[in-house]
Amino acid sequence: MKRPRLPRTLRSRLTAGLVLLLALACLAVGAATVLTLETFLVNQLDQQLAASGGRFAASLEHDEKPDADNRPDTRGQSNGTFGARLLRGRTTEAAVVRAQTDAPVPLTARDRASLAAVPADGRGHDLRLSALYRYRVAAVTGDDGDVLITGLPLQPVEETVHRLETAEAIVFGATLAATGVAGALWVRLSLRPLQRVAATATEVTRLPLASGETAMPAPVPDTDPHTEVGRVGAALNRMLGHVGDALARRQAGEERLRHFAADASHELRTPVATVRAHAELALRHPGAVPGEVRHSLERIQSETRRMTGLVDDLLLLARLDAGRPLAREPVDLTRLALDAVSDARTAAPGHRWLLDLPEEPVTVTGDEHRLHQVIANLLANARTHTPEGTEVTLALGEGTSGTVELSVTDTGPGIPGDLVPEVFQRFTRADHNRARAGGGTGLGLAIVLAVVQAHDGTVEVTSRPGHTSFHVTLERGG
Repeated sequence: MKRPRLPRTLRSRLTAGLVLLLALACLAVGAATVLTLETFLVNQLDQQLAASGGRFAASLEHDEKPDADNRPDTRGQSNGTFGARLLRGRTTEAAVVRAQTDAPVPLTARDRASLAAVPADGRGHDLRLSALYRYRVAAVTGDDGDVLITGLPLQPVEETVHRLETAEAIVFGATLAATGVAGALWVRLSLRPLQRVAATATEVTRLPLASGETAMPAPVPDTDPHTEVGRVGAALNRMLGHVGDALARRQAGEERLRHFAADASHELRTPVATVRAHAELALRHPGAVPGEVRHSLERIQSETRRMTGLVDDLLLLARLDAGRPLAREPVDLTRLALDAVSDARTAAPGHRWLLDLPEEPVTVTGDEHRLHQVIANLLANARTHTPEGTEVTLALGEGTSGTVELSVTDTGPGIPGDLVPEVFQRFTRADHNRARAGGGTGLGLAIVLAVVQAHDGTVEVTSRPGHTSFHVTLERGG
C-alpha cells in the first residue's frame, strides 16, 4: 500500500494547513451545532411527555370495553403518540395514535422486554420498537399500581438534524473550496519575497565561484527587519556582499600573482640564457680545463637548461591564465601524434611505444604548437614515471557529437590513489616509487589541463596498478 504523498512546497503546505485547520473548525462547529440542536429537540419531547402525564396510556386500561365512551382518550395527542400499560411487568395494552384514533401496536417478545426495562421515573428514555422504529418514552406509575408508558417518535428530530447536517455540509464545503482558492492566492502573494530570495540564492549556485572574476547578482529588495523573510533577505544580502568582497580580493590577488609570474618569467629568461651561454662557451675553451671545473660547468649547463624549461612553462601558464587567445587554424592531430611518438621513441628506446590511429586523418581547429605540447607532455609523463619495458599506447579517434578523443595509456605501476585528484595541479610530484630519471618541473600536466581547457575540451585520468590512462576530449570545431 502506497503512503499518501504530502505536499512538498512551502506554498502547498501552508495552503493545505490553512484548509485543514478550517475544515477542523467547521467540523467542530458543525458537531457542536448538531449536538446542541438534537439535545434541544429531545428536551422538547421530554417536556411534552411530562406535560401529557400519561393520559393516553392511562386510557388504554378501559379499551377492553367496546362502547365508544370507553375508547382511549386521543384528544390533544399528536399523531404518532405511543402508549403502553404494564401490569406486574407484563404489557397488557400498546397502541399508537393514527389520525386522531388509536391503533394497536404488535409487540415482539424483545419489544415487551424493552418496555418492561423502562424505569418508571418520569424521565425520557430512548426506545426502539420493531414496528415503530425509535421513540422517546417516559414511564410513570398509575393509580392502580400499573406502569403507564407514553412515547413520541424521534423521527422528526432526526429529520431536522439531518437537514441541518446537509445544510452545513453544503455551506462548509463551499466555504472550504473558496478558502482553498483564496488561501492559495494569498499564500502565493505573501511568499513572493521568499521566492525572490530563493531565486537569488539559486542564481548564486550557478555562478563559477571556483575561479575567474564573478559578478554577483543584485541584492534582494525584501529586507524588512520586522518580517521573517525580510531578515532572511537582509542576511542573504550581507552574505552576498561578503562573498563578493572575498571573490574580488581573491581575483585581485590572482591577478597580482599572475602578473608577477609572467613578469618574473619574462625577466628570468635573459639572465638564464646568458648563464647557459657562458657555460657552453667555457666548455668550448680550447685549452685544458680541470675536471672539477668541467663538471661544475656541465652541471650549470644542465640546471640552466632545466630552469629555462621551468621559466617557459611558467610564462605559458601565466599567459593561459590571463586568457591570451590561442591560434585558431586546422590542425592535423594524426601528424602530431606520429611526430610525438617518434620523438618519444628516440628519447626512451627502452619503452614500447604503440599507435592506434584511424585510417583517415583526424583534424581539429586550434593551436598546433600548443596541441603538440599536450601530446608531448602526456608522452613525457608516461616516459618519466614508468620503468623501461612499459608499453605506452597513443590512441586517436572520432568521438560522439562532433568531438575527437585522444588517450595515452601505459602499463606502468599506476598513480597513487591519493595523488589522482591533484595530478593536474601545479608542482604536483609523483610518488617516489615512480621513477623520475629525467626529472620534471611538476608543470607538465598542469599545462595539459590549461591548454585543453583553452580549447574548450576536457581531460580525465584513470589509474590502477598496470593501467594508467589520460583521456582528452576536444571539440572538432575547436
